[in-house]
Amino acid sequence: MIASASHVADPSVSGGVAGPPAAVVGGRQHHVESVVPTSRWRDNLVVSWLLEHGWRMQTPETLVSGLGAALRGLGVPVDRMNLAMRLLHPQVFSLAFLWRPGQPVERREGAYSMLESDVFLLSPFNDLLTKGASAIRRRLTGPMVIRDYPILEDLAAEGFTDYVALTLPFGDGRHSAITFATRAGGGFDAADLAAIDDAVPVLARMVEIQALRHTSLTLLETYLGRQTGARVLDGKVRRGDGEVLHAVLWFSDLRGSTPLAESMDARCFLETLNGYFDAMAGAVLDHGGEVLRYIGDAALAIFPFHAGDVDAADPAPPRAALGAALDARARMADLNASRHAAGLPCLSHGVGLHVGRVTYGNIGVPSRLEFTVIGAAANAAARVEGLCKDLGETIVVTDAFARRHPGPWRGLGRHALRGFDEAVTVFAPAA
Repeated sequence: MIASASHVADPSVSGGVAGPPAAVVGGRQHHVESVVPTSRWRDNLVVSWLLEHGWRMQTPETLVSGLGAALRGLGVPVDRMNLAMRLLHPQVFSLAFLWRPGQPVERREGAYSMLESDVFLLSPFNDLLTKGASAIRRRLTGPMVIRDYPILEDLAAEGFTDYVALTLPFGDGRHSAITFATRAGGGFDAADLAAIDDAVPVLARMVEIQALRHTSLTLLETYLGRQTGARVLDGKVRRGDGEVLHAVLWFSDLRGSTPLAESMDARCFLETLNGYFDAMAGAVLDHGGEVLRYIGDAALAIFPFHAGDVDAADPAPPRAALGAALDARARMADLNASRHAAGLPCLSHGVGLHVGRVTYGNIGVPSRLEFTVIGAAANAAARVEGLCKDLGETIVVTDAFARRHPGPWRGLGRHALRGFDEAVTVFAPAA
């Protein structure tokens, strides 16, 4: 029922708009209007559209856009629709999708910090998502006008006459929410509200599917990496699934981490590691690389070659990898300047770069797999990084890497790598 908070419309009220009862949400008294649906669920054309077409929509944008067009096509005078979709995400609380007829859907991210802002705290979404409200109806013009949220004043100034906000309950107990506004002179009528209200259970399932898709992709990208996550979504999930790949192999490590760990409590050490990885892994991601795994305070990453790169004179992956290494070094300098100003010890690091062929795929036991790279090239990158400390360098590359990138380079001589029969010639950036 379209009501406020936990209020349920009186079943003795037949059709049309009931009187404005009051409900209390979060200490605020809400005067509300409730509507008794006049159509049966199976006859609801909005539900029919959702079941026939809504489930086919690949993104929240296409779902919201299609729903808005369908509502207007069915005679519901929706002029603005805003979906707030709750997520399971390490940085983002929700995604909002604002639809207006004839305009592209606007997508906005709501960071967790948003939950403490007045924009959220004084909005209907706060009551719907955190305070248990199930529905809110507000007339924006006429004798029953109530504008107790700042957004309602803004909408009234834009010519809107009526506003409805509804929760979309998910199966796991969380909620998303959606709002509808119209410029129609009489606002939404009982049939409009009944059509929308009856469709909520089905719409909630569609939005939950979209949220689960987003969550799945986010978790795969966050914990596996963008390219690796995409491969898993494409079905590369069995042990042994994989491919041979030509790539730049990146291996980076933090120097002196054991004394650091012993001198700090766990929280401070984790903050130190995260600051270090912001510089190192952040540079890899910003330059198009893929971080495959963290090994304590070390990181393994790849910059894969594509078909057009393999025979190029100056292929993109080595350029990107060296750019990332130089960027990481600059970020570490900024981090150390901040640490020095705070009286904290500076951090040292090393990056090893190599080019070669590796197997990129699933290894492990069936109940615990890892999608990573294996092969001599990956081992070589780790061994080359180990030379950074001995040679007093932050970036060391193999001759295989230097041959694929014009440099300029400083020669560092030939050095034996543990586990390899032949010594390799290594270089450092001349700049």
